[in-house]
Amino acid sequence: MTNILLYDNPQIRVRLLPLTFTRPISHLLCGALTLREKWEKLIPGQYSYLTADYLSEKYPATVTDDNLVIAAHLIPTAELCAEINRLLPGEKLLAPDESIIAWRGSTNCDKCKKEVTSTVTPTAITRPYHLFLFNDAEIRADISLIAPATKSKISPTCCVIGNPDHIYIAPDATVEGAYLNTTHGPIYIASGAEVMEGSCLRGPIAILDHSTVNMGTKIYGATTIGAHCKVGGELNNVVIHPYSNKAHDGFLGNAVIGSWCNLGAGCVASNLKNDYTEIKLWDYDTRRFARTGLQFCGLIAGDHSKAGINTMFNTATVIGVGVNIHGTGFVRNFVASFSEGSATGLTDVTLDKFFKIAERVMARRDIELTDTDRRIFTAIHTLTESLR
Repeated sequence: MTNILLYDNPQIRVRLLPLTFTRPISHLLCGALTLREKWEKLIPGQYSYLTADYLSEKYPATVTDDNLVIAAHLIPTAELCAEINRLLPGEKLLAPDESIIAWRGSTNCDKCKKEVTSTVTPTAITRPYHLFLFNDAEIRADISLIAPATKSKISPTCCVIGNPDHIYIAPDATVEGAYLNTTHGPIYIASGAEVMEGSCLRGPIAILDHSTVNMGTKIYGATTIGAHCKVGGELNNVVIHPYSNKAHDGFLGNAVIGSWCNLGAGCVASNLKNDYTEIKLWDYDTRRFARTGLQFCGLIAGDHSKAGINTMFNTATVIGVGVNIHGTGFVRNFVASFSEGSATGLTDVTLDKFFKIAERVMARRDIELTDTDRRIFTAIHTLTESLR
């Protein structure tokens, strides 16, 4: 079995913060699969990680004498995987722009002396907003990889607009009284998921395992709801990682939400400036707001962050890990990890307080905050001061 290591380029990993504070790059969700899951579908093997030191206890590396090391931020295609599979020991595969795609041999790419240039220009996830920008294409691509051979019949209580063959409902999913529109893309509803009555889904959309779409929810493509999430209100081109909730009315668009987040009732996040000018987004690498070339960008939220009822977020707001926002007014466009408060002011959240909240939140889903998790969050807490 091929030993495959997914390599986190340190500079790209910083550019993907706050989402990569708590996970390797390959655990980012885009489409219906994480980046790791996409690679596993196309190149079978034994997978592990070359990531940040403080994450390596939870996401260790398994190293052999002959390793296939792949840049974790790239989105695989059949053509790209074919070139990677042809690598011989001591060879590395470069993109047309000379960036590294993969190498075979030791974990040190400098020991690979022979360079091979790919004929493929790979799609790269190098900024948080790339997850929603590429989500349309990735939902379509992923469905082709994971669509079940058997699927549930569409309930007669649903209204289908477009081709019903583009609706994929797992046999144990529940979808009743919903509007399902496939004229702009497919709809994938995974095992154990429930779409309640009155909901309107306009593809491409992926609702993953055991997630719930509450009554009357309006979801526009391209949107992915990760496993064990609850959503409601209005969503447009959103990627939500597992175990997060936006269960009530309120708008969220062109956004990426980490895991274990909760957006309270009436929470609204702008995705367009009133003057329609280009959006700037906080860049952890340069520690300043950077141009994006985008007109639409909403909330980017790290894991374990919360927003109270009727919270308002300005266009392109970035909040880190363990942030708690509440009260009236617009909080500033960047909030560092382990902060709480409102537009009138923010204070630091101690690790002890954060751990107590995280324990309560995770226990509701019968998941334990482990000692390993605590060490990871302690490391993030230490990093936070240097990344403000």
